Amino acid sequence: MHQKIGFLLLLACMAACTWAQASDPSLDQPAITIYNANFAVVRQMVPLDLKAGINHVTFTEATAHIEPDSVMLRDPLGRRSLQILEQNYRNDPLSQELLLYLNEGKTLDFSTGQWTDKDGQEHQRVVQAKLIRSGYQNQGRPIVEVDGHLRFELPGQPVFSSLGYNTILKPTLDWVLQTDQPGRSAAELSYVTGGMSWHADYNVVASEKGDTLDLVGWITIDNQTGKVFENARIKLIAGDVNKIAPQQSRNYDQLNNRNITLALTAPAVTEKAFDEYHLYTLERSTTLHDRETKQVEFISASGVQSQRLYVYNGATSLYNYGFEQIRNDSSYGTQSNPKVWVMQEFKNTKANHLGLPLPRGRLRFYRRGDDGQMEFTGENIIDHTPTDETVRVYTGNAFDIVGERKRTDYFIDVGRRVIDESFEVKLRNHKKEPVEVRVVEKLYRSANWEITQKTDAYTKLDSQTIEFRLNVPADGEVVMPYKVHYSW
Repeated sequence: MHQKIGFLLLLACMAACTWAQASDPSLDQPAITIYNANFAVVRQMVPLDLKAGINHVTFTEATAHIEPDSVMLRDPLGRRSLQILEQNYRNDPLSQELLLYLNEGKTLDFSTGQWTDKDGQEHQRVVQAKLIRSGYQNQGRPIVEVDGHLRFELPGQPVFSSLGYNTILKPTLDWVLQTDQPGRSAAELSYVTGGMSWHADYNVVASEKGDTLDLVGWITIDNQTGKVFENARIKLIAGDVNKIAPQQSRNYDQLNNRNITLALTAPAVTEKAFDEYHLYTLERSTTLHDRETKQVEFISASGVQSQRLYVYNGATSLYNYGFEQIRNDSSYGTQSNPKVWVMQEFKNTKANHLGLPLPRGRLRFYRRGDDGQMEFTGENIIDHTPTDETVRVYTGNAFDIVGERKRTDYFIDVGRRVIDESFEVKLRNHKKEPVEVRVVEKLYRSANWEITQKTDAYTKLDSQTIEFRLNVPADGEVVMPYKVHYSW
């Protein structure tokens, strides 16, 4: 409950901040704040012509995925009070199934095709049948009576004489409003909707030699709300906003026939901190069509200095066991992994031509070949990254660097509660230039450990992880033995 109240307070604050600058309440420009958790806050002006007291108002311009209990309606200038005494929400737009349901118990005409008379004239072949059950509410098969016999399927295409009573063409909000001031004015409507999302993507291009990067970031907005937003002001919230998930999630991925629009212009997005999140604003108003994916460039940087890292974690099949289980399994951690990871690292600083908070998204890495053509070299996901932090992503495994790790000695004395274990790590470099490989070793048999023998210096990364940095010559090999003593 506290979480939901907090979210509604955030919604109210955002609605107030967004419209504080609006001096003309009749402004028809919608405003949308999209969160990277598949929902959005929509704000728009609704023209009203009210009398003092009780009024009945129907609103049909909401999205198909509105959360009705998030609706707020107010006079942005505070000149009169607006109170929703009652709200009725309907989201069963007109369909064949609904019309069949509304005609249960009636006799309908069903078209079963065409026939041609002797003069060559075509006519519709029509069968009359009584609709016993439509199957609309219980998702069952329909039941019809044709010539005194029951069938569990429709005899043809139903033909309806009218739309039927109380049918709607769009999702509809029916309000019972109370106001103290009569007359025409525009009210501010705010609500939360599903079916709207955004995400960031980054294309990173390295030159033929070296690791200086060019980075371009795209924002992709996906509108699956069932509504077109004309000339909308759009803001994007990046961060982990807590929102209670509905009991039944809606699957928006089944919607097809998307239109894709690329806004191929200079970066047109500004960023600022907002509460515990970051707010990105599209400087130019834009139209979001239903089932449309729109992309806008929001960051472009050249000359970004980066570093390629080779990391070797030679132990595989490390299960989430406790110390006692691991000590009872003498073969734990002895299976060797030959793969050396390739990682790319760069600092998100102004000095490095960046310095903008980077929202979570996919990084795609390319390298330009000696013929000038870009080739794909790997991709991964980065989390929300603040300014002045380091981005480090895994992009794949090295082809020409191979690792090998084997245990050379093992001694356990249960009575004295000690273990001595020795390993040998080999790295073979088949490149034509030397490389540095960071060898990561997990010390998993006890919280109390000591490296008693080593040939190379190491750095303690955490309470159970150490790292050796080994320089491997071109077309060469290095061998690094070490011994660890455990006690408990």
